[in-house]
Amino acid sequence: MKKNAHIDTKAIHAGRINDEQFGSLATPLYQTSTFIFDNAEQGADRFAGEQEGFIYTRLGNPTTRQLEQRVAALEGMEDAAATATGMGAVSAALLANLSAGDHLISSKAVYGCSYALMAHQLTRFGVEVTFVDMNNEAEIVAAIKENTKVIFLETPINPNLVVLDLEMIGNIAKQHQLISIVDNTFLTPILQRPIEFGIDIVIHSATKYLNGHGDVVAGIVCGTTEMITHIKLTVLKDIGATISPHDAWLILRGLKTLPIRMERHCSNAQKVAEYLEGHPMVTAVYYPGLASHSGHKFIGKQMQAAGGVIAFEIKGDIHQGSAFINRMQLFSIAVSLGDAESLIQHPASMTHSPYSQEERLDAGISDSLIRISVGLENADDIINDLDNSLNLIGHNNTDTVVNFS
Repeated sequence: MKKNAHIDTKAIHAGRINDEQFGSLATPLYQTSTFIFDNAEQGADRFAGEQEGFIYTRLGNPTTRQLEQRVAALEGMEDAAATATGMGAVSAALLANLSAGDHLISSKAVYGCSYALMAHQLTRFGVEVTFVDMNNEAEIVAAIKENTKVIFLETPINPNLVVLDLEMIGNIAKQHQLISIVDNTFLTPILQRPIEFGIDIVIHSATKYLNGHGDVVAGIVCGTTEMITHIKLTVLKDIGATISPHDAWLILRGLKTLPIRMERHCSNAQKVAEYLEGHPMVTAVYYPGLASHSGHKFIGKQMQAAGGVIAFEIKGDIHQGSAFINRMQLFSIAVSLGDAESLIQHPASMTHSPYSQEERLDAGISDSLIRISVGLENADDIINDLDNSLNLIGHNNTDTVVNFS
């Protein structure tokens, strides 16, 4: 396949390994833990790195390798490493680039477990961590120390959909010789490619849009060949957070429809966000596709579209807030995102519960925030489900703000 092929074509063909023995069109699933050597000398050569070939699935697998090459091609990066979970990808990227005495800068708002890893785990091993408002260039620069090594962020941020300026942050990282890591889960390479703005490493929870069917947990780290080799031969080899071949096979199948699915997720989410913005029971809507959102200016420049996740706040007390979620019929009350089904959850008590209340408020994550992942159902049906539940709580509305804590 040509390197300049369109991304829709790469989603189907990039990294494809031809099945020379049987000619299978579908990617073969190499569901094996180990691989047979022709002789002892070949085994020794492979362990020594003097001969290419597979040894043991924790160290590499043909099915997994195809997934890695395909996602790397979609991101426009040299190589990728697949991991057992999205947090496996976050951990691998950070642990491979940080040692005791190093300093890490992160945005204040990130996925709850990413926050917990940085704030509660890395600090146990002598890594300094500073959380900053990454929309404030001066604050980022002021946080840089002599021992600063890595800058970590998500954009749009989970869960409040704040959009960060990748070009600005990428330039700061280059100027100060920092390794920049971006979690691109919310937009996927279909809508945003951080490498175009100077970012060094891109990670994904492949559990979400890359797979798209809610039946896998996995992660991906993309970067230079040198960086990915380092991650594979150190962190992934020794800690063992490697993906199973079957999960890699499922994600490869999901990737074939990623461009089409993202188009539908985005168009549905735009309609839902516009509906929510006009509803009297909704006090705020956070979605970059709306002209009222501060990140709207990045669409067409940094992002091709706004994605399929929306956050919003409604009027009412804790009982009405709970009743709103519980009355949903089409939406499933579940964490995660990027599935065919529409999902609804409460970040403060669910995905971002590792934050204290003070930390959540400082990161802009209110107790009244609700996050939805808009699925692939008909947009009118999605809106009707929201409308029915909002109208029911509206009959018994109070002017207090929802507080689920």
